[in-house]
Amino acid sequence: MRVLVLGSGVIGTTIAYYLARDGHEVEVIERQPGPALETSYANAGEVSPGYSAPWAGPGVPVKAIKWLLMHHSPLVIKPMLDPAMWRWGASMLRNCTEARYQVNKGRMVRLAEYSRDCLKELRADIGIEYDHREQGTLQLFRTQKQLDGTAKDIEILKEYGVPYQVLDQAGYLKYEPALADVKEKFVGALRLPGDETGDCFKFTNTLAEKAKALGVKFRFGVGIEALERSGNQITGVRTSEGLKTADRYVLALGSYSTAMLAPLGIRIPVYPVKGFSITVPITNAHKAPESTIMDETHKVAVTRLGDRIRVGGTAQLSGFDLELSEGRRKTLEFVVTDLFPRAGDVAKAEFWTGLRPMTPDGTPIVGDCKYDNLLLSTGHGTLGWTMATGTGRVMADLIAGRTPEISMEGLDVARYG
Repeated sequence: MRVLVLGSGVIGTTIAYYLARDGHEVEVIERQPGPALETSYANAGEVSPGYSAPWAGPGVPVKAIKWLLMHHSPLVIKPMLDPAMWRWGASMLRNCTEARYQVNKGRMVRLAEYSRDCLKELRADIGIEYDHREQGTLQLFRTQKQLDGTAKDIEILKEYGVPYQVLDQAGYLKYEPALADVKEKFVGALRLPGDETGDCFKFTNTLAEKAKALGVKFRFGVGIEALERSGNQITGVRTSEGLKTADRYVLALGSYSTAMLAPLGIRIPVYPVKGFSITVPITNAHKAPESTIMDETHKVAVTRLGDRIRVGGTAQLSGFDLELSEGRRKTLEFVVTDLFPRAGDVAKAEFWTGLRPMTPDGTPIVGDCKYDNLLLSTGHGTLGWTMATGTGRVMADLIAGRTPEISMEGLDVARYG
């Protein structure tokens, strides 16, 4: 079967690899000059199924007000005359109930746990290297109230059999000894030992080479203009190089999926939530993190990637703006120097921003839609790297007519009516 994949971020590239492994004729269309040059380029580096949770939850509206007033705020909203942003925000608020949080987190953990297992299998199968580590995520709490607030998350972790540890100061220093210099700042931590870390950009580029060896054709620097249809079928994709046709089509365009689908009568609530990162060269390995640290107060992740530290965070609602904000850089610099003051040279850090494709309920949109030969894979938000391999396997199963190994309940666009 001939399959056309639209987008070569970590999601699109991984889907293409699994399709090629099944023997399909696969072509990938990407406007950038190479794979993973947008949202997948310099994310936080976490493969964190245990940390998979929707941003919408009980108490979040009150927390959001407090965040907006913080000097180093994890949330920035730039008021705009953008109806899509306000609709997305209103929908997110409707998901801030205990019942919706439980449902949404359960869906996310289901896909994320499966994806982590698929990633392990992939490493074993093809020996792919991407500065990965398997030493878990450590969520650090500066107040007892934050630590006590993990109870609801722990209930869901127990339900899905996700291993966890609640640690005091002595406990978390066992796993992250470099925090000894700042241990008085934190009351405790939640450790998720099953989580991993790795460089998403390296992974995606290496997997693209593996996919090419299986026959996948990547068309870089090609603009995607529109999807053409007839009845309940997609008949082709109009590109800067002309019309491209296939038997099946997979749309994996991240935040740009919404506008591409609207003319087809498919309304998806995927909105770009801007994130930032800095990549800091390590100057003292003994004073650097061992794996991923999540500072719960500032919602910033600090991750060891080989000889570098990736510091990622901030949620900014400002449409498709890609301006690099010095204020956001200062927040990331503050967190990494507050936790690991002697680990790296912040002055030499690479500063980056990307648009996370977020749904208001946190769960990605993965699966079929009203067009028989079109599948959607978008809305992974901050968890595209975490969910990539599971998404790739699921999409390959659906195209092959196989029943996926996990339930697809609540994952496709049908949940939005």
